[in-house]
Amino acid sequence: MRLSTRLINAAFILPQWGKMEAVQKEYWYFVVLIFLPLLKVAVQDKEVATVRLEEGMVLDCLCPWKGNLSMVSWTKEPDRNPMAVYHPEYGVNFPHLYRDRVEFLKSTAMDGSISMRNVTHRDIGVYHCSVQTFPQGPWTRTVQVEDLDEPPVDDDENENPDDDLTESPPDPEVTVADTELRAEQGANLTVNCNHRHNGSVSQVVLERRLAGRPWDIIGVCKKVDGGLVSEDYSDSDRGRVQCADSLDISLQLSDVSRDDAGFYRCTFNTDTGVQINTVQLTVTAADGFSLSLYMMYIYIGAGAAGLLLLTVILILAVRRRKKNRREEYRVKLHPSQRQKWRQWQRQ
Repeated sequence: MRLSTRLINAAFILPQWGKMEAVQKEYWYFVVLIFLPLLKVAVQDKEVATVRLEEGMVLDCLCPWKGNLSMVSWTKEPDRNPMAVYHPEYGVNFPHLYRDRVEFLKSTAMDGSISMRNVTHRDIGVYHCSVQTFPQGPWTRTVQVEDLDEPPVDDDENENPDDDLTESPPDPEVTVADTELRAEQGANLTVNCNHRHNGSVSQVVLERRLAGRPWDIIGVCKKVDGGLVSEDYSDSDRGRVQCADSLDISLQLSDVSRDDAGFYRCTFNTDTGVQINTVQLTVTAADGFSLSLYMMYIYIGAGAAGLLLLTVILILAVRRRKKNRREEYRVKLHPSQRQKWRQWQRQ
């Protein structure tokens, strides 16, 4: 049994591990011919598990059958790149984003579950777990991580089960702004979601939608254990998200460019429901009278005039000096040579 396990491990794993020991071609042919009939299409758990976004959350991936585990790999949509890989013999591997944050639990021999710490809202999404086993083949499962910390809803709102418990985000194609802002290129601007809350706020999410792009989370402010927690995803040297104790959120932009134009919205989670405030930012070209630009032109003109005047003075001084030197030379000449000097100058 141990020999069979090692052979199937080689068939599944070794082609993906560049630093493993070289295997002879005849050995690979033997493995493929013997075990190819045993390979099966991956069995998928059709039930999608939902997990609350929280510190230390566990993403379960427990294979339902018995056998030998060859490898476990986790991916996250949409790129589906491996975020965690476990091999019984070669250990674990994590990309930089998940290093020191993800841990394989390995509670049983067929357990591929992981736990995550230092979580943020960027960890929200769909995860896929793939367990390679022998002899029954691969098994996969899908896990949906959501922010389930929604505020409570009144009983009156639950009378109609067809009604949504939360307000849906506005359609990107028909987004209506509650506030309009205008800014010139190169200016500094603060985007505020000034909104009177009808209740106690537990969390506010700041999103941005630029031209032709989907909504993107750029900041989160929330109360955790009575303390204020802020998350800044602006990813820009010119932008900074700030959170107030009252959970009012703002985005400070410096050197505004045309790429900053678009819609910004704040979604407030309160004990009376979800409230949304949308701001539209329009960026215009810098025009009109600018004192700083006018003074810059004056300084440039004054500098150029001063340089030209200095050049003329230098030229006149050099010519005068040459003339004086010629006069001094003429005076020093012998009287007989002065006549020849005058004749040479006339020529």
